[in-house]
Amino acid sequence: MSKRPRKSAAPEPAAAPAETAALAAEIAALRAEVTRLNANRLFRIQNSYLRLLGFQLASGLALGLGTVLGATILVSIMAYFLSQIELMPIIGDWAAEILRLIEERRR
Repeated sequence: MSKRPRKSAAPEPAAAPAETAALAAEIAALRAEVTRLNANRLFRIQNSYLRLLGFQLASGLALGLGTVLGATILVSIMAYFLSQIELMPIIGDWAAEILRLIEERRR
């Protein structure tokens, strides 16, 4: 195996003052953007475990409640329309029984 000689790291020439000023302006803009993002509500919530836990709990409760209410409404509507079907007596009777049970539970 042949060994290659290592290249020496030559120092890069100093940046021109105009490039330095442009770089400093970009860094200042990035700092401002990061500060603005850190002030965002979502990032503030995720900075605290207690706030994150509360937010996740509230969103889970809302999701569960919405799912239950939506399913209840959908099943009620389907049971009502199925109870109106007279062409199929078995399905109509079954749907009428479901509708009767739902109405009985409401009282």
